[in-house]
Amino acid sequence: MTDHTAFARDQWYVAAWSSEVGRELLGRTVLGEPLALYRTQAGEPVVLADRCVHRRYPLSAGGLDGDQVVCGYHGFTYDTTGTCVYVPGQKRVPRTARVSSYPVAEVDAMVWVWIGDPELADADRIPRAPHLAEDGWVTVRGMEPIDADYGLLVDNLMDLSHETYLHGGYIGTPEVAETPITTEVDETAGIVRVSRHMADAECPPFYARSTGIEGRIQRLQDIEYHAPCLYLLHSRISPSGADPSGVDPSGAESSGAESPVFRTEITYAITPSAPGKVYDFWAVSRNFAVDDHEVTDFLRDFNHTVVMQDVDALNLLQRSLDTEPAAYQELSINIDTGGLAARRILAKLAAG
Repeated sequence: MTDHTAFARDQWYVAAWSSEVGRELLGRTVLGEPLALYRTQAGEPVVLADRCVHRRYPLSAGGLDGDQVVCGYHGFTYDTTGTCVYVPGQKRVPRTARVSSYPVAEVDAMVWVWIGDPELADADRIPRAPHLAEDGWVTVRGMEPIDADYGLLVDNLMDLSHETYLHGGYIGTPEVAETPITTEVDETAGIVRVSRHMADAECPPFYARSTGIEGRIQRLQDIEYHAPCLYLLHSRISPSGADPSGVDPSGAESSGAESPVFRTEITYAITPSAPGKVYDFWAVSRNFAVDDHEVTDFLRDFNHTVVMQDVDALNLLQRSLDTEPAAYQELSINIDTGGLAARRILAKLAAG
């Protein structure tokens, strides 16, 4: 049976898309900690432990009274700091009647939570994905829970050669698996970069239908993984023979390239829910055809299908790994370089 990837607690993790958090309580579990999320009347996100101190009833099953959370079982009421301010049948509130309140930050349309030592929480350490909130970009997004170790999702995203086989007919073409990768690792910063540049490739339906390109393409994939949570795939598509060098992965626009370069930013937040469970937050952002609602609908539906192919595959893989003997040794090759680097960084973070 496989060991699960250890959790790094003193890190920021995405608990929800900003659009998910409102004036109704939302329940999530991050690193095994049940959480209740909501917004104050002023719009500020709040994250409390999702268990009433009285009988452990989930607070997310209760409701709000102004900015206070009212337990739906016996009415215990908590303020934004987690302090209980009302109990039924008596005026005195026990001093121990409080739940944990977690550091929270809202950055780039994502609500981030800090599960570890609150004294170490520094929102400036949150990696950025500005395309999720900047003007000029249109984003489709979603979230899928997966019954698999979160390290398996990291592996999946760091090695895109699986697109050829698992996502054939959607985003995969033969060139993805055939093209060698280059890998850069900054273990101090906790960043892994994997690049695959295809000079002459088949255009998969995902890009053909969203860009209108006919024929073969230059396809540049530049991965930027910020351990433990944020994964960015900078994708650039242009007709085969064009020079896409006028657009770099950081977002600088072309300085006069004649052929169009279509930029798509693929974002994943990889949030461990519990041992053997992970939240797969996904988003596709584009800066072309921004007013074309048909393209938006197509990318949302098409990418959701791709995500669900990964969900089904990882659920199956986890069930398979759970039946393996403890002495099983996996085989790794060149395409696994980025994933193996990510594993080393995650282990280092978990060890503190």
